Amino acid sequence: MYKIILLIDFAEEYSKDLLRGIAKYSKENGQWIFCRMPLFQRETIGLDGILEWAKEWGANGIIGQLYNEPGIEKFIEAGIPVIAQDFKERFEEIPNITGAHKEAGIMGADYFLKKGFKNFAFYGFKDIVWSRERAEGFEEKVVKSGHKVHYFEHAMARSSEVWYYKPSSLSQWLKSLPKPIALMACDDNQGQHITEACRHSGIRIPQEVSVLGVDNDEMICSFSDPPLSSIGQDTEKGGYDAAKLLHQMMENGTSVHYDIIVKPTQVITRQSTDIYSTNDKHIATSLMYIHQNIDKKLQVDDIVRQVPLSRRALEKRFLAMTGYPVYKYIFNLRIEKLSQKLLETDLSVFEIAFELGFSDTKNIARQFKQIKGCTPSEYRNQFLA
Repeated sequence: MYKIILLIDFAEEYSKDLLRGIAKYSKENGQWIFCRMPLFQRETIGLDGILEWAKEWGANGIIGQLYNEPGIEKFIEAGIPVIAQDFKERFEEIPNITGAHKEAGIMGADYFLKKGFKNFAFYGFKDIVWSRERAEGFEEKVVKSGHKVHYFEHAMARSSEVWYYKPSSLSQWLKSLPKPIALMACDDNQGQHITEACRHSGIRIPQEVSVLGVDNDEMICSFSDPPLSSIGQDTEKGGYDAAKLLHQMMENGTSVHYDIIVKPTQVITRQSTDIYSTNDKHIATSLMYIHQNIDKKLQVDDIVRQVPLSRRALEKRFLAMTGYPVYKYIFNLRIEKLSQKLLETDLSVFEIAFELGFSDTKNIARQFKQIKGCTPSEYRNQFLA
């Protein structure tokens, strides 16, 4: 029976999801024994202390958050397999549980661009890999679309400094930004900092600042005022794959290893981004009505009745603003809601489709594949396997 040390912060939802995956693999492949070292203790004793403790306990492997300091090669010399969660930077000597961070940034930018935003901002840490690369992906997509990204203290801060919540300077920055603006935070904690600062400064969310986080930590997102939209990640699968890799290393040695990549799955829309950026009040009214009633069997005529425009005039202005006819926008939004429910519920595809008002539930798999490139069942299995 293998003995595993976990150096993971049990308070974070991301870490809890990793642990669920690790536990699932352990149960399927012979129950392992786990021992957890508190964060304050490992910071006190350092890598040498952790190694000494691992030897004393007879640990077979370690998974956890480690500072990128000299000494990791001592674990390799001792023959103890270690997998590091990318706490600050990735290790080169050992495998990392890391993420497709740039991909998450691109996903966030694409989400906002489809909502019609022209102004963009990013708030995060400059010296932490997962924040830095999310910012790079976000900016890459935004710049390709002909826009620029505003950064908090970007011009003044040294690369070694952390961007953190300072009410006065953060509030001043938020007030100075062009409005309306789409703001991506590096994670949900920082996203909540933004919603707090906006509330203290009288800045309306999402009307003036639309805020998106990463990790979909439901507790943090729910405590945010308003509730925070976030990019979900396939973290439990990352934990499962990390345990599988650790098992291979314990069985076959540490010489061959690879990084575990946690992929972003989708944007979970809550009130902090539930708006479309437009100065056309009739289109804004139409979009708000669509988003508020997407679980009903909406027809284009229902939207026409919300504004003092003819159907032809509405269709023309809606297409110019969003790039989609009204019916297609409704269809695409239903598909997004369906994909979200596939990962959040155990309902069948048919039940979800019926709940969302799809009139042709028999062809839902084909329709879903047109947008997502795979069937609903394949989509669910891809992220929940």
